[in-house]
Amino acid sequence: MFADSSAPGADVEPLWRSARSARCQARSCQTGSISTVETAAQSYTSRDASVQTEQSKDALYDFQQRVQVDYAGLLAFLQRVEDTVIKELKKNWESRAFDGFEVSWTDQNETVLCLHTLSYPEAQDQNLQVTSVSWNATGSVVACSYGRFDGGDWSTEKSYICTWNLDRRGLNPKHPDLVVDVPSSVMCLAFHPSQPSLIAGGLFSGELVVWDTSRTEDPVILRTGMTDDTHTDPVYQVNWLPDAKHRNQSRLLSVSTDGKILVWREERDGRLVLAEGFALVAQQIPRSSWLKRVACGEAAVGVTSLSFSHFDPRLFVVGVEGGYSLQCCTAAVTPALHRTGSSVPLRAPAELAFSPHGGPVYSVSCSPFHRNLFLSCGTDGQVHLHSMLQTQPLVSLQLSKKYLFCVRWSPVRPLVFAAASGEGEVHLFDLQRSSQKPAVSMKQTAGEHPVYCLEFNMKQTHLLAAGDATGAIKVWQLSSDFTEQRPREVAHLQQLASESTD
Repeated sequence: MFADSSAPGADVEPLWRSARSARCQARSCQTGSISTVETAAQSYTSRDASVQTEQSKDALYDFQQRVQVDYAGLLAFLQRVEDTVIKELKKNWESRAFDGFEVSWTDQNETVLCLHTLSYPEAQDQNLQVTSVSWNATGSVVACSYGRFDGGDWSTEKSYICTWNLDRRGLNPKHPDLVVDVPSSVMCLAFHPSQPSLIAGGLFSGELVVWDTSRTEDPVILRTGMTDDTHTDPVYQVNWLPDAKHRNQSRLLSVSTDGKILVWREERDGRLVLAEGFALVAQQIPRSSWLKRVACGEAAVGVTSLSFSHFDPRLFVVGVEGGYSLQCCTAAVTPALHRTGSSVPLRAPAELAFSPHGGPVYSVSCSPFHRNLFLSCGTDGQVHLHSMLQTQPLVSLQLSKKYLFCVRWSPVRPLVFAAASGEGEVHLFDLQRSSQKPAVSMKQTAGEHPVYCLEFNMKQTHLLAAGDATGAIKVWQLSSDFTEQRPREVAHLQQLASESTD
């Protein structure tokens, strides 16, 4: 009844794919553009308010009740210790332990360092030397003059004055902030004591020139020109002096190896005219001196350097080519035996001659802390410490086998001075440490090129600038040992002077 059989297969095509694809549609969605508005809000009124709590009367009363002052006991205590307290206060008042002490708010410098080495390559290419350096009234700008102390055609050779602002960012030591071309060798220069942009210079030709460094086009504002009053020899030092008649003006003083010390005043047309003058003649130097006899009559005494007393504006000391130092006075009335014509009468200022060096004196410096002391140095390599009360030096120091070209007292340490040597060194002396050898000697130049000039910074007293024969200026940062006055240092200096003059 039943039997096996096979039937052919049947194919059934699915319909869900086609049905699903028929229902799929592509759509996209995009929001509408967003609108933005910028607004600012500023309040138009303001009001300050403060809140202070009021002390409760009850709280104040409770506090006073808790604090009980035994006035009778306090009075008895004060009476008991009164004598002891007064004794200790008197002892502190009379103590000299903190004499000369000043609080230093600057970092302590332990060693002497060279901060900057400045130069003008064009001047160095001409083998010009740094003849003088000077700091301006703010202490931030240093200037140097270029010229020659050795052989060469000094009279016609072009030279320069250069300035650098050490506080300026991006200081380029080989690119001065200002370069002034000068047709004659500049032998000395000095910034004005209160006007930072004015600088005066003395030329090899004998002229004096004043430049205003704030004027870049034509910085020359005053000059003497070549007249009968002009120096006939190079000017080796120039100083600014206060004008007693016109407080807002200054006068210029110049010294030269022609034997004349001249004081110049300003004219409105840009000229410097002679106001008064002095002349050093051998026959009018005091005879109680160590002077060498002069063969011919009325011989001029060549002046190389000058320093005014810090205590008496009429008193000054000069160094001369004959090897000695002279004490002079601007109040002198004796006419000078000087044959050269002059528009004003020249006077003889010398009052006292001191024991000489073994050669010309190149530099003198009056102490800013003692009215009678001054330093001198010269070609014998010695520094003499002199008192104006005697002709013999108090101390003679052999610092160099060659010349000493410059010496300067420290403006802050009474027993410290610096000297520039012909062996290329800057010596720092501290008489409190030793009266025979330098405390520090800094090598300024490679080899033995002379150091011709140096100046302490009166404002930034940790800085010392020195110029040399290679045409470079080095700015030295002094250690705290040379910038902070020690206890009883002034008394030590007075004792040094008094012991030697007794």
